[in-house]
Amino acid sequence: MRAIILTAALALAGGAQAATPELAAPIKQFIDAMNKGDIKTAKAATTADLTVTDEVPPFVWQGRGAFDAWIADLGKHESAAGIAAQKMTIRPASREVVAGEAAYVIVPATFTFTQNAAPMREPAQLTFALRKTAAGWKIAAWTFTGPNPKPIKPKAPPAPPAKPAA
Repeated sequence: MRAIILTAALALAGGAQAATPELAAPIKQFIDAMNKGDIKTAKAATTADLTVTDEVPPFVWQGRGAFDAWIADLGKHESAAGIAAQKMTIRPASREVVAGEAAYVIVPATFTFTQNAAPMREPAQLTFALRKTAAGWKIAAWTFTGPNPKPIKPKAPPAPPAKPAA
């Protein structure tokens, strides 16, 4: 029985390994650049025929010009919704599959932002399809998936120090 439990635990632990550096590089480049507002560098991590699925209308962009159209629609949505101070934090890949010059990577993430000055948090998953090109691995498609964002509750102030006994 212990052998079965140990085998199951090892199998589960293996699924939490980080993506190989070659696959992680374009994902990190994309996320870091978007967090800095460096659209040119973010776009450089993608293929020209990118497909994007995101939670903002019209929800899907594909083909040449998809990245630029997504950025424009994202900006309109965020402006209309009072969204600012966006930051995506990613964790090591939870799944990675490589088949020749194609790869599939799932990355757990947390999206934080303010909406009308209220801090918000949205746990999410980013799913990437990557393609190996002459310039290295590039993001050919990505999908943002997550529940509705929730307000970040302010932390309670620390309790005052106890008064010394008299």
